[in-house]
Amino acid sequence: MIESLESLAEPLIRTRLELLYNNLSHTQPDYTQLSKESDHYFHTIRQALPEHLNQTIFLYEDTQLSMQTLLEREIYLQGFRDALQLMSELHIQRFLTP
Repeated sequence: MIESLESLAEPLIRTRLELLYNNLSHTQPDYTQLSKESDHYFHTIRQALPEHLNQTIFLYEDTQLSMQTLLEREIYLQGFRDALQLMSELHIQRFLTP
């Protein structure tokens, strides 16, 4: 049951994360600057590598993106769980205190 709920939530999480990144890139100049620097450094590394390592750098980048996607999903889900837990605790405490 939990797995099916998580798989149903997957497209919603992906959409929400895309919106958050889009908002972040438009409202946080530090993030935008760091992102540009990161892209520049990665491009420099890619250009400096011999041609026979192109596949390796592609696989590295693909693996990093996959790890980031999994991490983002788990962080988002945990934040949602934490919010539900906090709401539950606050709701219980509200009824326990006079």
